[in-house]
Amino acid sequence: MIRKVCVVTGSRAEYGVLRPLIKEIKEDHGLKLQLVVTGTHLSKEFGLTYKEINQDGFKIDQKVNIYLNSDSSFGITKSMADELVGISKVYLKLKPDIIVVLGDRFEIFSAAVAAVVVGIPIAHINGGEVTKGAIDDVFRHSITKMSSFHFVSTNEYKKRVIQLGENRKRVFNVGSLSIDSIKKLKLLSKKELKKILGFKFKSRNLLVTYHPVTLEKNTAGKQFKYLLSVLDSLKDTQLIFTKANADTGGKKINCLIDKYTAKNPDKAISFASLGHLRYLSMMKVVNGVIGNSSSGIIEAPSFKVATINIGDRQEGRLRTKSIIDCKPTKKEISRAIAKIYTKEFQKKLKRVRSPYGDGNAATRIKKVLKTSKLKGILKKSFYDIGIKQKG
Repeated sequence: MIRKVCVVTGSRAEYGVLRPLIKEIKEDHGLKLQLVVTGTHLSKEFGLTYKEINQDGFKIDQKVNIYLNSDSSFGITKSMADELVGISKVYLKLKPDIIVVLGDRFEIFSAAVAAVVVGIPIAHINGGEVTKGAIDDVFRHSITKMSSFHFVSTNEYKKRVIQLGENRKRVFNVGSLSIDSIKKLKLLSKKELKKILGFKFKSRNLLVTYHPVTLEKNTAGKQFKYLLSVLDSLKDTQLIFTKANADTGGKKINCLIDKYTAKNPDKAISFASLGHLRYLSMMKVVNGVIGNSSSGIIEAPSFKVATINIGDRQEGRLRTKSIIDCKPTKKEISRAIAKIYTKEFQKKLKRVRSPYGDGNAATRIKKVLKTSKLKGILKKSFYDIGIKQKG
């Protein structure tokens, strides 16, 4: 009997990571792919990125609009409630055998809660990670407790999921799906990017991706202004901004980006979404990635590209020597930018190796999704470390 695997995606970045797995599921005759799209994919403000999914040749089975009109705490809570109602109806209609979710976003949390209530087992990707500066930490660990299968990217994260009481037999270190994309996508050259995006590279080029630190109150605008002030002082440097996500404070950052790029078209350009292929291609050719996105921690090291990680949004993730952590102050950001161009740091970059796997995560995940027994899987026991377990 063909197993129905329902993949839920709610944002541009998450879809880019999931894409290799979606492709694997679609091409397997023993599985039926069901694709549910929600979150910022359906928002004009964030680039209507569901169109990218269509362009990749994937059929979207259902869309769940969560009306991201406000990034206030109340607005996001309402969006979560809208998704609970909408995606529950979708699950009851599609009747999947298993739900696949990735990460830690609020829309993915709602998707997981609905699956638990409807009674569908969950396979969770990227559990066990830590981001101390973001509310995502709470959502991620909660999704872990709701899930029956866990696909993590390192042994350290595997241990953490087991520490949360999950059966070690259902926790799999498969590596990061992000590395699959880097290994298997045919990335665009600098010349191709220039033609497609319509701007000129300079002798130095920086990719800027900055999101709100959601466990801090009203810091988004202030900290981003510090970053803009430093970037504005750089000579012969092209700035490529990708806009912030739908977290509280994201609209403020995006407004500042719009004002800055409008005022400085000769040295700055911004995108609501570059799309996964163009984003990774851009990352490969720039001198550095600046901001507080997980892509600077996970993807950038594979390209041996410098990352300036500002603040503590990503504190807790595994790091390589290509990453420079700094506080969100003008002085620290300036020092970090200067450091990436030094001969000593450039030598370090050449020796960097990613700790996030070999690029075969999608194949490993698909095999588990296809072959694992699902009968009785929802009746979970708390896995106590050090105590002999049954089954």
